[in-house]
Amino acid sequence: MENNFETLTIRPIAYMHSAFPTKFGIPRQGDVVKEIKGTIVFEKEFRKEGILRGLEDFSHIWLIWGFSATEGDWSPLVRPPKLGGNEKKGVFASRSPNRPNPLGLSAVRIVEIRNDKQNGLVIDVSGTDLMDMTPIYDIKPYIPYADSIKDAKTGFAIAPNAFLETVIPEQWASMLSEEDLKIIAKILADDPRPGYQHDPTREYGSFYQNFNIRFKVEDERVAIVTEIEKIVPNKKGFIKADY
Repeated sequence: MENNFETLTIRPIAYMHSAFPTKFGIPRQGDVVKEIKGTIVFEKEFRKEGILRGLEDFSHIWLIWGFSATEGDWSPLVRPPKLGGNEKKGVFASRSPNRPNPLGLSAVRIVEIRNDKQNGLVIDVSGTDLMDMTPIYDIKPYIPYADSIKDAKTGFAIAPNAFLETVIPEQWASMLSEEDLKIIAKILADDPRPGYQHDPTREYGSFYQNFNIRFKVEDERVAIVTEIEKIVPNKKGFIKADY
């Protein structure tokens, strides 16, 4: 079948299964928290023998995916969080999800390519910044000599000078595994708040796996966990679990 590239229709080849049921709290760049894991599960029609042959020789892959939680139309000017939401930049000078074609691009590390009894061939990855059930439209191997440009300029998207200190009181830390504790501390250290919100009295909530992590930021330098709720999903969203 010949494609009409003026009105190209694409469809998901796979979906990401990750620890983030909502978009708030997902690291803005996946490599910031390398320990975050996810699994790429292919749609049935693409579970074909040989589709991943040779991929085991690569350490990383590019994912082309869709901003499935984006609301509203695209705008020619956006307010990047890096600039505190106070300065406008062109949509194509940003990574805003509100784009004419709402596509994202992420590089993730391959942890394992394996056969799953229920889903066939799957790819376990780490360093992911995708929400659970994000549609994936294409996968390509990451090639360092071609994809890494040492003298590239970063514009306004510079790396943070410092991360937040994180405090997780023992009563909440005791609910988490050592691995989850480390991941949540790094997520909060990267400051998931919108760049324009600096109210020290405001409490935020970030979902990770089956936990709702409530926290505040004091003095713009310390993220303090105020509560951790164990939750279970239902058709209307999430409810607090009995435990």
